[in-house]
Amino acid sequence: MQIRNPKSEIHNQTSRRGFFGRMGDGLQGAALLYLLGQSQASAAPAKPRYFDLTPKQPHFEPPAKAVIQLFMQGGPSQVDLLDPKPMLDKYHGKSVFTELAADVSSPEAAGGLLRSPFKFGQYGESGISVSNLLPHLQKHVDEITVVRSMFNTHPNHEPALFKIQSGQLLPGLPSLGSWVVYGLGSENQNLPAYIVLDDPQSRLPVNTVQNWQPGYLPPIYQGTRMRPTGSPVLNLKPEKQQPEEVVNLSRALRARLDEIHKRQRPGRLELDARISSYELAARMQMSATDAFDLTQETKETLEMYGVGEPKTDTYARRCLMARRLIERGVRFIQIYTRGQMWDNHSNIAGSLQAACDHTDKPSAALLKDLRQRGLLDDTLVVWGGEFGRLPIAQIRPGADTKKAGRDHGPAGFSLWMAGGGMKRGFVYGATDEIGYKAVENRVSVNDWHATILHAMGLSNEELYFERNGLKDRLTGVIDARVVKELFA
Repeated sequence: MQIRNPKSEIHNQTSRRGFFGRMGDGLQGAALLYLLGQSQASAAPAKPRYFDLTPKQPHFEPPAKAVIQLFMQGGPSQVDLLDPKPMLDKYHGKSVFTELAADVSSPEAAGGLLRSPFKFGQYGESGISVSNLLPHLQKHVDEITVVRSMFNTHPNHEPALFKIQSGQLLPGLPSLGSWVVYGLGSENQNLPAYIVLDDPQSRLPVNTVQNWQPGYLPPIYQGTRMRPTGSPVLNLKPEKQQPEEVVNLSRALRARLDEIHKRQRPGRLELDARISSYELAARMQMSATDAFDLTQETKETLEMYGVGEPKTDTYARRCLMARRLIERGVRFIQIYTRGQMWDNHSNIAGSLQAACDHTDKPSAALLKDLRQRGLLDDTLVVWGGEFGRLPIAQIRPGADTKKAGRDHGPAGFSLWMAGGGMKRGFVYGATDEIGYKAVENRVSVNDWHATILHAMGLSNEELYFERNGLKDRLTGVIDARVVKELFA
């Protein structure tokens, strides 16, 4: 029989080896308890996040409260509109294909350098050079900042459009407008915060509704496509009118049932968005019809925009509607041109003329109208496409050389911005001597996005959406700078 020795037991317990052995047991136990606690915490249901369009505080005091994006899908030619290049006259016909080969999407049709068939002049007190294709913009150059050093990273429309709309070349990501309304909400709860006005006589633009999608942001932040003629939204009003008391009671009952349904299904963002859209539709029945009613405008205003004129009518109506929506507190408005009228692969002299005839007068009228109503200072107006055009001729073998066009040019292009804290009568950046590549004060698409967010009082670093343990941003993980030189 073994006899216990209390002294020996005490000695073993307090020996160096025994002390660290017992200490190890304690640490392991503490670690196990910690892990179990973490497991239980992770297993507990996360507190659901709610998203809505109520006005939100910006990160800092903004110069702009709203954005109107005049989107020229297809790629306007910078060397024919906003970026004159005398060297194209001097070296007309010279081959530079080797230097430009990386960006030529149709090499079999690439020709030599192509002089612009249009004339440039200097206008306004600022003396900004503008093509004779833009006679109405010429009168308002002292309102705008021209950025001549933009660049994109892909020569094809689809990925370039994804980039200019959402910051990356991939589909399925939130658009710029969705980010803005996610960060700021809306001042008007009776109209969508983000409205899209595409051409009623044309098919959907390239990439269709993905141009204004919310991506991984809650669906409530997607763009709402509205019609500039007839009812702004199909089936907006009921077929049979009912007494107001009945309508109000039925809406109240639906609201209570929706709330019960939502409480039983927390965190269902699609459900939240669907219910919100039904509620918004009810509120829109009066507001949307009023906002889109151009009969309330004076004859002089309609004529200033070009409403009723064959060349300008559809675009003019949408520019005027944009001003009316801005007056009503809509946060972000996109206006698309007809098809890809700026995609001038052939007959640059005729096709580019037609695009400018359609858009120049209404765009200039929008600037004038916003200014005279005191709205331009806090409304940012942006004009531009997904890229520009190459300075060389594009002509199919055997075709008439007088009908030459220009291929896609992502390495350097121009756009203009006005209002919303931008400098007036200012030119920023430059392309090389033939207008091919941005070389001075280059502005990437991510820089441009960061600058627009900054104008709205939003930091591109602080505006994020937590997803899969990451903080996703419009500008992604790429370093993006706010181009502060553009601000007054």
